[in-house]
Amino acid sequence: MASDQGTGTANRRTGEHPAECDVTVQLSDCGRDDAVAVFGALDQVFAGCEDVAPHSAAGREPTVWMATFDSSAHSGEADPAPRLSKEVEALLTGDHQAVEKVEKALGRLFELRSAQHVPGEHETESRLLLASR
Repeated sequence: MASDQGTGTANRRTGEHPAECDVTVQLSDCGRDDAVAVFGALDQVFAGCEDVAPHSAAGREPTVWMATFDSSAHSGEADPAPRLSKEVEALLTGDHQAVEKVEKALGRLFELRSAQHVPGEHETESRLLLASR
């Protein structure tokens, strides 16, 4: 999981890759197991992600799980497609092409029951409802 530090132009670089390849994935209305399933599958598809598994914490679980993926570091496909205990809401944010790559990967892994897109000048937002195939 890459961190989102600072702001800058779309051409800034984070680590070893261009920032415009980063896609932030936020999962809501799900527990730790479903977040691990989605993030783990994306981690198999997009290499270079650091420790995307949600960490255990004392107390209540978060209501939103978040990780950032490098869409330029495509490494293959998740095998097998993970099972979800229920529908999971996913919000993807980033460069238009980067979000499209991550959305297509999620579409191969899960059933997309709903998709809404909010285009912006430099970034786009995609809201998905994921379910097991």
